[in-house]
Amino acid sequence: GQHYDDRMSAVFFRDLEIPEPDYNLGVGSGPHGWQTGRMLIRIEEVLTAEKPARVLVYGDTNSTLAGALAACKLRIPLAHVEAGLRSFNREMPEEHNRVLTDHCSDLLLSPTRAGVRNLAREGIIEGVHLVGDTMYDAVLQFSEIARRRSTILQDLGLEPKHYLLATVHRPSNTDNPENLRNILAAFSEIGDPVVFPVHPRTRKKMVEFGLIRAPGQKQGRAGKVHDGLPSSAGNASIRLIEPLGYLDMLVIEQNARLILTDSGGMQKEAYFFGVPCVTMRTETEWMETVDAGWNVVVGADMEKIVDAARRAGTNNPRPEFYGDGRAAEKAARLLTSSRNDFRGERTVTA
Repeated sequence: GQHYDDRMSAVFFRDLEIPEPDYNLGVGSGPHGWQTGRMLIRIEEVLTAEKPARVLVYGDTNSTLAGALAACKLRIPLAHVEAGLRSFNREMPEEHNRVLTDHCSDLLLSPTRAGVRNLAREGIIEGVHLVGDTMYDAVLQFSEIARRRSTILQDLGLEPKHYLLATVHRPSNTDNPENLRNILAAFSEIGDPVVFPVHPRTRKKMVEFGLIRAPGQKQGRAGKVHDGLPSSAGNASIRLIEPLGYLDMLVIEQNARLILTDSGGMQKEAYFFGVPCVTMRTETEWMETVDAGWNVVVGADMEKIVDAARRAGTNNPRPEFYGDGRAAEKAARLLTSSRNDFRGERTVTA
Protein backbone atom coordinates (compact mmCIF):
# COMPACT_ATOMS: atom_id res chain seq x y z
CA GLY A 1 0.00 0.00 0.00
CA GLN A 2 2.96 2.39 -0.34
CA HIS A 3 1.40 3.63 -3.60
CA TYR A 4 -2.15 4.22 -2.38
CA ASP A 5 -3.44 6.37 -5.25
CA ASP A 6 -5.60 4.41 -7.70
CA ARG A 7 -3.72 5.89 -10.66
CA MET A 8 -0.37 4.78 -9.25
CA SER A 9 -1.34 1.32 -7.97
CA ALA A 10 -4.70 -0.28 -8.78
CA VAL A 11 -4.46 0.67 -12.46
CA PHE A 12 -1.47 -1.67 -12.85
CA PHE A 13 -3.40 -4.62 -11.47
CA ARG A 14 -6.18 -3.91 -13.98
CA ASP A 15 -3.99 -3.24 -17.01
CA LEU A 16 -1.68 -6.21 -16.49
CA GLU A 17 -4.43 -8.53 -15.22
CA ILE A 18 -2.50 -9.25 -12.02
CA PRO A 19 -4.51 -11.08 -9.33
CA GLU A 20 -5.38 -9.01 -6.29
CA PRO A 21 -2.93 -9.61 -3.41
CA ASP A 22 -3.96 -11.73 -0.46
CA TYR A 23 -2.78 -8.92 1.82
CA ASN A 24 -2.83 -5.16 1.29
CA LEU A 25 -1.23 -3.50 4.28
CA GLY A 26 -2.74 -0.11 3.44
CA VAL A 27 0.15 1.80 4.97
CA GLY A 28 -0.10 4.75 2.59
CA SER A 29 1.95 7.93 2.70
CA GLY A 30 3.98 9.41 5.55
CA PRO A 31 7.53 10.31 6.62
CA HIS A 32 10.12 7.71 5.67
CA GLY A 33 10.75 6.36 9.17
CA TRP A 34 7.06 6.21 10.05
CA GLN A 35 6.14 4.53 6.78
CA THR A 36 8.97 1.99 6.90
CA GLY A 37 8.27 1.20 10.55
CA ARG A 38 4.57 0.55 9.95
CA MET A 39 5.41 -1.65 6.98
CA LEU A 40 7.96 -3.61 9.02
CA ILE A 41 5.44 -4.30 11.77
CA ARG A 42 2.71 -5.45 9.40
CA ILE A 43 4.96 -7.48 7.11
CA GLU A 44 6.41 -9.27 10.13
CA GLU A 45 2.88 -10.20 11.21
CA VAL A 46 2.15 -11.67 7.77
CA LEU A 47 5.43 -13.60 7.63
CA THR A 48 4.87 -14.99 11.12
CA ALA A 49 1.40 -16.19 10.13
CA GLU A 50 2.27 -17.52 6.67
CA LYS A 51 5.75 -18.98 7.37
CA PRO A 52 7.01 -18.62 3.78
CA ALA A 53 9.99 -20.57 2.47
CA ARG A 54 11.34 -17.45 0.75
CA VAL A 55 10.85 -13.70 0.82
CA LEU A 56 11.31 -11.83 -2.46
CA VAL A 57 11.70 -8.05 -2.57
CA TYR A 58 12.04 -5.77 -5.57
CA GLY A 59 13.81 -2.52 -6.27
CA ASP A 60 14.63 0.22 -3.78
CA THR A 61 11.44 1.55 -2.19
CA ASN A 62 10.66 1.76 1.52
CA SER A 63 8.57 -1.39 1.13
CA THR A 64 11.69 -3.15 -0.23
CA LEU A 65 13.67 -2.32 2.88
CA ALA A 66 10.81 -3.16 5.25
CA GLY A 67 10.34 -6.58 3.64
CA ALA A 68 14.08 -7.22 3.78
CA LEU A 69 14.37 -6.31 7.46
CA ALA A 70 11.33 -8.37 8.41
CA ALA A 71 12.70 -11.45 6.63
CA CYS A 72 16.18 -10.95 8.06
CA LYS A 73 14.91 -10.64 11.64
CA LEU A 74 12.82 -13.82 11.24
CA ARG A 75 15.71 -15.66 9.55
CA ILE A 76 13.74 -16.36 6.38
CA PRO A 77 15.90 -16.62 3.22
CA LEU A 78 15.71 -13.33 1.33
CA ALA A 79 16.06 -12.66 -2.41
CA HIS A 80 16.47 -9.18 -3.90
CA VAL A 81 15.53 -8.36 -7.50
CA GLU A 82 17.57 -5.40 -8.88
CA ALA A 83 20.46 -6.11 -6.52
CA GLY A 84 23.68 -4.14 -6.86
CA LEU A 85 22.34 -0.88 -8.26
CA ARG A 86 24.12 2.20 -6.94
CA SER A 87 23.76 5.92 -7.58
CA PHE A 88 26.50 6.65 -5.01
CA ASN A 89 24.35 9.48 -3.65
CA ARG A 90 23.55 8.84 0.00
CA GLU A 91 21.14 11.77 0.04
CA MET A 92 18.67 9.59 -1.87
CA PRO A 93 16.40 7.46 0.35
CA GLU A 94 16.48 4.83 -2.38
CA GLU A 95 20.25 4.47 -2.06
CA HIS A 96 19.99 3.60 1.63
CA ASN A 97 17.25 1.10 0.83
CA ARG A 98 19.34 -0.57 -1.89
CA VAL A 99 22.51 -0.89 0.15
CA LEU A 100 20.81 -2.16 3.31
CA THR A 101 18.63 -4.62 1.40
CA ASP A 102 21.61 -6.06 -0.48
CA HIS A 103 23.53 -6.59 2.75
CA CYS A 104 20.51 -8.40 4.24
CA SER A 105 19.96 -10.63 1.21
CA ASP A 106 20.94 -14.25 0.60
CA LEU A 107 20.12 -14.34 -3.12
CA LEU A 108 21.05 -11.23 -5.09
CA LEU A 109 19.54 -11.05 -8.56
CA SER A 110 21.39 -8.35 -10.46
CA PRO A 111 20.11 -6.79 -13.70
CA THR A 112 23.54 -5.73 -15.03
CA ARG A 113 27.24 -6.57 -14.89
CA ALA A 114 27.78 -3.19 -13.23
CA GLY A 115 25.51 -4.34 -10.40
CA VAL A 116 27.60 -7.47 -9.90
CA ARG A 117 30.77 -5.36 -9.76
CA ASN A 118 29.21 -2.96 -7.24
CA LEU A 119 28.34 -5.86 -4.93
CA ALA A 120 31.85 -7.31 -5.20
CA ARG A 121 33.32 -3.94 -4.19
CA GLU A 122 31.20 -4.13 -1.04
CA GLY A 123 32.41 -7.67 -0.30
CA ILE A 124 29.24 -9.43 -1.48
CA ILE A 125 30.21 -12.28 -3.79
CA GLU A 126 28.15 -15.27 -2.62
CA GLY A 127 24.61 -15.77 -3.85
CA VAL A 128 25.05 -13.13 -6.58
CA HIS A 129 23.54 -13.90 -9.99
CA LEU A 130 23.39 -11.86 -13.17
CA VAL A 131 19.90 -12.60 -14.47
CA GLY A 132 19.02 -9.46 -16.47
CA ASP A 133 16.30 -6.92 -15.90
CA THR A 134 12.70 -7.94 -15.22
CA MET A 135 11.60 -4.51 -16.50
CA TYR A 136 12.96 -5.48 -19.91
CA ASP A 137 10.94 -8.71 -19.70
CA ALA A 138 7.82 -6.67 -18.98
CA VAL A 139 8.39 -4.22 -21.83
CA LEU A 140 8.88 -7.06 -24.30
CA GLN A 141 5.77 -8.83 -23.02
CA PHE A 142 3.41 -5.88 -22.87
CA SER A 143 4.52 -3.52 -25.66
CA GLU A 144 2.59 -5.36 -28.34
CA ILE A 145 -0.47 -5.62 -26.08
CA ALA A 146 -0.18 -1.89 -25.39
CA ARG A 147 -0.07 -1.04 -29.09
CA ARG A 148 -3.26 -3.02 -29.65
CA ARG A 149 -5.21 -1.75 -26.64
CA SER A 150 -4.08 1.80 -25.95
CA THR A 151 -5.75 4.78 -27.60
CA ILE A 152 -3.72 7.36 -25.69
CA LEU A 153 -2.21 9.04 -28.76
CA GLN A 154 -5.62 9.51 -30.32
CA ASP A 155 -7.14 10.61 -27.01
CA LEU A 156 -4.51 13.33 -26.61
CA GLY A 157 -4.27 14.19 -30.31
CA LEU A 158 -0.56 13.38 -30.44
CA GLU A 159 1.52 12.57 -33.51
CA PRO A 160 4.41 10.11 -33.06
CA LYS A 161 7.78 11.84 -32.59
CA HIS A 162 6.18 15.30 -32.47
CA TYR A 163 6.10 15.71 -28.68
CA LEU A 164 8.32 15.32 -25.62
CA LEU A 165 7.30 13.27 -22.57
CA ALA A 166 8.18 14.42 -19.04
CA THR A 167 7.81 12.99 -15.54
CA VAL A 168 8.96 14.45 -12.21
CA HIS A 169 8.48 12.78 -8.83
CA ARG A 170 11.72 12.60 -6.82
CA PRO A 171 11.81 14.55 -3.54
CA SER A 172 15.05 16.28 -4.60
CA ASN A 173 13.00 17.97 -7.33
CA THR A 174 9.45 18.09 -5.97
CA ASP A 175 10.34 19.30 -2.46
CA ASN A 176 12.71 22.01 -3.71
CA PRO A 177 10.78 25.04 -5.05
CA GLU A 178 13.77 26.31 -7.04
CA ASN A 179 14.38 22.95 -8.72
CA LEU A 180 10.72 22.47 -9.56
CA ARG A 181 10.45 26.01 -10.91
CA ASN A 182 13.59 25.54 -13.04
CA ILE A 183 12.28 22.28 -14.48
CA LEU A 184 8.90 23.76 -15.43
CA ALA A 185 10.57 26.84 -16.90
CA ALA A 186 12.81 24.56 -18.99
CA PHE A 187 9.78 22.68 -20.31
CA SER A 188 8.31 25.98 -21.47
CA GLU A 189 11.58 27.19 -22.94
CA ILE A 190 12.32 24.09 -25.04
CA GLY A 191 9.61 25.08 -27.49
CA ASP A 192 8.37 21.61 -28.44
CA PRO A 193 5.08 20.35 -26.97
CA VAL A 194 5.77 18.67 -23.59
CA VAL A 195 3.25 16.10 -22.32
CA PHE A 196 3.57 15.93 -18.53
CA PRO A 197 1.63 13.22 -16.61
CA VAL A 198 1.75 14.70 -13.12
CA HIS A 199 2.35 12.46 -10.11
CA PRO A 200 -0.17 13.27 -7.32
CA ARG A 201 2.63 14.26 -4.97
CA THR A 202 4.21 16.52 -7.60
CA ARG A 203 0.89 18.22 -8.32
CA LYS A 204 0.42 18.89 -4.59
CA LYS A 205 3.85 20.55 -4.39
CA MET A 206 3.25 22.60 -7.54
CA VAL A 207 0.10 24.02 -5.95
CA GLU A 208 1.84 24.53 -2.59
CA PHE A 209 4.69 26.51 -4.22
CA GLY A 210 2.28 28.59 -6.27
CA LEU A 211 3.52 27.17 -9.57
CA ILE A 212 0.04 26.17 -10.69
CA ARG A 213 -3.46 27.06 -9.61
CA ALA A 214 -5.37 24.38 -7.68
CA PRO A 215 -7.98 23.02 -10.08
CA GLY A 216 -11.56 23.90 -9.33
CA GLN A 217 -12.70 20.54 -10.54
CA LYS A 218 -11.30 17.12 -11.30
CA GLN A 219 -9.07 17.25 -14.34
CA GLY A 220 -9.62 14.67 -17.07
CA ARG A 221 -6.93 12.59 -18.69
CA ALA A 222 -6.42 15.14 -21.45
CA GLY A 223 -6.91 18.13 -19.16
CA LYS A 224 -5.75 21.63 -19.99
CA VAL A 225 -2.71 23.36 -18.58
CA HIS A 226 -3.34 25.34 -15.40
CA ASP A 227 -2.63 29.04 -15.08
CA GLY A 228 0.56 30.05 -13.33
CA LEU A 229 3.23 27.96 -15.06
CA PRO A 230 6.48 29.91 -15.27
CA SER A 231 7.18 30.55 -18.93
CA SER A 232 8.73 33.15 -21.12
CA ALA A 233 7.37 31.43 -24.21
CA GLY A 234 3.75 30.90 -23.15
CA ASN A 235 2.15 27.93 -21.42
CA ALA A 236 0.75 26.22 -24.49
CA SER A 237 3.87 24.07 -24.84
CA ILE A 238 3.25 22.25 -21.52
CA ARG A 239 0.33 19.88 -21.25
CA LEU A 240 -0.43 18.64 -17.75
CA ILE A 241 -2.38 15.38 -17.66
CA GLU A 242 -3.30 12.83 -15.02
CA PRO A 243 -0.97 9.85 -14.40
CA LEU A 244 -1.30 7.09 -16.98
CA GLY A 245 -1.61 3.33 -16.66
CA TYR A 246 1.26 1.08 -17.66
CA LEU A 247 -0.02 0.23 -21.15
CA ASP A 248 -0.75 3.86 -22.04
CA MET A 249 2.63 4.85 -20.65
CA LEU A 250 4.45 2.32 -22.82
CA VAL A 251 2.79 3.70 -25.94
CA ILE A 252 3.37 7.35 -25.10
CA GLU A 253 7.02 6.62 -24.21
CA GLN A 254 7.71 4.67 -27.38
CA ASN A 255 6.30 7.41 -29.61
CA ALA A 256 7.95 10.40 -27.90
CA ARG A 257 10.79 12.24 -29.62
CA LEU A 258 12.49 12.67 -26.25
CA ILE A 259 11.89 11.72 -22.62
CA LEU A 260 12.70 14.09 -19.74
CA THR A 261 12.53 12.38 -16.37
CA ASP A 262 13.93 11.87 -12.87
CA SER A 263 12.64 8.29 -12.82
CA GLY A 264 15.04 5.36 -12.83
CA GLY A 265 12.62 3.07 -14.63
CA MET A 266 11.83 5.50 -17.43
CA GLN A 267 15.51 5.97 -18.22
CA LYS A 268 15.65 2.27 -19.00
CA GLU A 269 12.37 2.20 -20.89
CA ALA A 270 13.62 5.08 -23.05
CA TYR A 271 16.72 3.00 -23.80
CA PHE A 272 14.65 -0.10 -24.58
CA PHE A 273 12.60 1.90 -27.10
CA GLY A 274 15.51 3.81 -28.62
CA VAL A 275 14.20 7.18 -27.39
CA PRO A 276 16.81 9.74 -26.23
CA CYS A 277 16.53 10.62 -22.53
CA VAL A 278 17.40 13.69 -20.44
CA THR A 279 17.69 12.77 -16.75
CA MET A 280 16.89 15.61 -14.35
CA ARG A 281 19.05 14.33 -11.53
CA THR A 282 22.70 14.74 -10.61
CA GLU A 283 23.43 11.01 -10.99
CA THR A 284 21.94 7.79 -12.31
CA GLU A 285 22.02 4.10 -11.41
CA TRP A 286 22.01 3.32 -15.13
CA MET A 287 25.38 4.72 -16.24
CA GLU A 288 25.51 2.28 -19.14
CA THR A 289 22.72 4.28 -20.85
CA VAL A 290 24.86 7.42 -20.47
CA ASP A 291 28.01 5.70 -21.71
CA ALA A 292 26.09 4.44 -24.76
CA GLY A 293 25.05 8.01 -25.62
CA TRP A 294 21.30 7.58 -25.10
CA ASN A 295 20.99 9.42 -21.77
CA VAL A 296 22.24 12.81 -20.57
CA VAL A 297 22.30 13.64 -16.84
CA VAL A 298 21.70 17.36 -16.25
CA GLY A 299 20.24 17.90 -12.77
CA ALA A 300 17.61 20.62 -12.32
CA ASP A 301 19.54 23.34 -14.16
CA MET A 302 17.18 25.07 -16.60
CA GLU A 303 19.80 25.91 -19.22
CA LYS A 304 21.28 22.41 -19.18
CA ILE A 305 17.84 20.81 -19.53
CA VAL A 306 16.96 23.03 -22.48
CA ASP A 307 20.32 22.54 -24.17
CA ALA A 308 20.24 18.75 -23.76
CA ALA A 309 16.66 18.57 -25.05
CA ARG A 310 17.50 20.60 -28.14
CA ARG A 311 20.63 18.56 -28.88
CA ALA A 312 19.02 15.16 -28.23
CA GLY A 313 19.04 12.61 -30.98
CA THR A 314 21.30 9.67 -31.59
CA ASN A 315 21.94 6.85 -33.98
CA ASN A 316 24.30 5.12 -31.56
CA PRO A 317 24.03 1.35 -31.19
CA ARG A 318 22.13 0.03 -28.16
CA PRO A 319 24.00 -2.92 -26.62
CA GLU A 320 21.90 -5.47 -24.71
CA PHE A 321 22.92 -4.37 -21.23
CA TYR A 322 19.74 -5.71 -19.62
CA GLY A 323 19.66 -9.34 -20.63
CA ASP A 324 17.71 -11.37 -23.12
CA GLY A 325 14.16 -10.88 -21.83
CA ARG A 326 14.24 -14.00 -19.66
CA ALA A 327 15.28 -12.47 -16.33
CA ALA A 328 12.10 -13.58 -14.54
CA GLU A 329 12.54 -17.15 -15.76
CA LYS A 330 16.13 -17.25 -14.50
CA ALA A 331 15.14 -15.71 -11.16
CA ALA A 332 12.31 -18.23 -10.72
CA ARG A 333 14.65 -21.12 -11.42
CA LEU A 334 17.07 -19.88 -8.75
CA LEU A 335 14.25 -19.31 -6.25
CA THR A 336 12.95 -22.83 -6.66
CA SER A 337 16.34 -24.50 -6.41
CA SER A 338 16.79 -27.19 -3.76
CA ARG A 339 18.94 -25.00 -1.54
CA ASN A 340 17.26 -23.74 1.61
CA ASP A 341 19.19 -20.55 2.17
CA PHE A 342 20.98 -19.75 -1.14
CA ARG A 343 24.30 -19.29 0.68
CA GLY A 344 27.56 -20.52 -0.73
CA GLU A 345 26.44 -20.35 -4.37
CA ARG A 346 28.95 -19.11 -6.90
CA THR A 347 28.33 -15.90 -8.75
CA VAL A 348 26.86 -16.33 -12.22
CA THR A 349 28.34 -13.74 -14.57
CA ALA A 350 26.63 -14.61 -17.83
